[in-house]
Amino acid sequence: MAGKLLIVGFGPGSFEHITKRAREALQESDVIIGYNTYVDLISGLLSDQQIVRTGMTEEVSRAQEAVRQAEAGKKVAVISSGDAGVYGMAGLVYEVLMEKGWHPEDGVEVEIIPGISAINSSASLLGAPIMHDSCTISLSDHLTPWELIERRVEAAGQADFVIALYNPRSGRRTRQIVETQRILLKYRSPETPVGIVKSAYRDRQHIVLTNLRDMLDHDIGMLTTVIIGNSSTMVYDGLMITPRGYQRKYTLGADVQPLRPHQRLRQEAEPWALEQLPEEANDEYDDEEWESEAEGDSLIEDIDDEEWDDEEDERIPNVGSTSAAIRQPDTLLASSASPRPGTTDTPKLASSEGVLGKATSGKPALLHNEGPFGRATIVGVSTAVEPSAVAVAERHVSADPLLLAMEALQLVDRRNGVAAVNTLAAPSVVTASTAEPARSAAPAAVTAGLFRQQSIFELAVSPGVANKQFTAKQMLTLAAVVGDKGSMEYTPHHQLILRVPTDNPAEITDKLSKEGLLLAPIGDVAQVKACDFCNGEKGESIPYAEELQAKLGGLGVPKEMRIGFNGCGMACYGAVNEDIGIVYRREKFDLFLGGKTVGRNVHPAQPVAEGIKPEDLVTTIENIMHRYVTEGHPNERFHKFFKRVKELEGYRHQDLPVFTIENAICGD
Repeated sequence: MAGKLLIVGFGPGSFEHITKRAREALQESDVIIGYNTYVDLISGLLSDQQIVRTGMTEEVSRAQEAVRQAEAGKKVAVISSGDAGVYGMAGLVYEVLMEKGWHPEDGVEVEIIPGISAINSSASLLGAPIMHDSCTISLSDHLTPWELIERRVEAAGQADFVIALYNPRSGRRTRQIVETQRILLKYRSPETPVGIVKSAYRDRQHIVLTNLRDMLDHDIGMLTTVIIGNSSTMVYDGLMITPRGYQRKYTLGADVQPLRPHQRLRQEAEPWALEQLPEEANDEYDDEEWESEAEGDSLIEDIDDEEWDDEEDERIPNVGSTSAAIRQPDTLLASSASPRPGTTDTPKLASSEGVLGKATSGKPALLHNEGPFGRATIVGVSTAVEPSAVAVAERHVSADPLLLAMEALQLVDRRNGVAAVNTLAAPSVVTASTAEPARSAAPAAVTAGLFRQQSIFELAVSPGVANKQFTAKQMLTLAAVVGDKGSMEYTPHHQLILRVPTDNPAEITDKLSKEGLLLAPIGDVAQVKACDFCNGEKGESIPYAEELQAKLGGLGVPKEMRIGFNGCGMACYGAVNEDIGIVYRREKFDLFLGGKTVGRNVHPAQPVAEGIKPEDLVTTIENIMHRYVTEGHPNERFHKFFKRVKELEGYRHQDLPVFTIENAICGD
């Protein structure tokens, strides 16, 4: 018998703001699934339910587990703070169900239980700032391209919306809120009221009332909601208030109104209404109707609980994709298609030597590589699996509200005699496999007046596996390739990340390869992260590190991982702290598995073997990686995979002592 999924929004976190239905749903459920902090917030409402709790960025795993449990006949509550339907878990659960071919009439039952959203709870503490048209914008660009977020901020600023900013800033994302302020100052007074609310209705609640000019002088983080007023928002006695427009018809200080009730909706009383304007004009439309004149709209939103910066993650790539990049492997994951549930097809690690040719040839060949974690097309390159934004636009241009809004603005400009400018760019990560379709799609999109394609090519660059020194000529080549419009980002993993606007990625790979640079994919791939072998003085094990790079570097995996390789027992480059650690000692290798590299509960990898013969090392690592690729869940980190399967190549997982870690003072 099919079970039931209860997607519960429990509001800001205080018990008095949790709805009656949400409490009932928690109590009647067999299983509670949620992010660690959220489980802690509602622990006082739980009894003997099975609890499944995970860390940040594990939303997909939570949704998949919830569906599995429900299909097994259990009643499962998936929890989100605020409202689960706004930046929460509701949409993701539906997406997982859709992937499985679910239908409401014969599949598991789904009930969405609304909660009080951050925009509503924060607004109630500030006064009444969202009395008029408003919008919510998440500034997190982990799952949404920044260029798209920027256009939304621009459009909201132009249209005079009250704006609620979710995920405004984190420890690593600091520029987004600065850029947002810069954009809005083009359209609004520096004195525009701004409310900053942290941890609404929680123990560390903090409220600041400031203005658009000074908003960055105050503490803004991931637990903060920022509400920016419109042109009519005012501050009165410490309260932020946005007028609804009643003063246009009513005398608010008078007991007797100049317009009687039957006169208030007549045309002469509403000269600003659409019907009173010339047909070609396009003025503000005040949607005061009978049903809304006396009542506010019901707004149900949610703090972006499910997209917080993870202490465990440096970036959140799309599950099932590998960002455009280059690799020079001798071995790839080869499979004709991803294995389907109920089939026995599994991808294999297969040699492809000769397909790509030598890295030094400067003439990379084309290889298509499909596996369970995305398709990589290599012209010395593995690429994103997503269609270009232009191609998506051609399929959905008529249905995208943002495009319709931008088209409407263009029509207004034309009526006012302003030359139409095609400003709605559609960035996408494009490489050899997607550049040609994007170029062919572009004319149709540009003709529609909505899109200007911008292809961004991403890859990781390093001097080599053991070499850590760039030459001056290599740096000059990198600077020339990146140019004024690209970017070059330093990482702590012995690589530079390049992001280059181009429609010809093969030209870039050719230039960089000719300079002897090692090019690699970014995203959910394996990286061999070796030491410098004391500047080559202890180089006996370098050939093994290079062989691992050739066979496994850039391999698509469930979640990004690193194979640390140190050339002596000092392990000064920290190989023992990586997902897999290899240390060369006394002409043999020691092996470490399952390191947790970031987060407050980091731990080194477990020592599982000493004295592995050199001739057995590469095969052993290949077999471990094969298990991880074929049996790992999407988005499952290697240390969690090792803990779940218990044994890899005869090496058994040992449970570590469990420590209770208190939440950080900052609340993150």
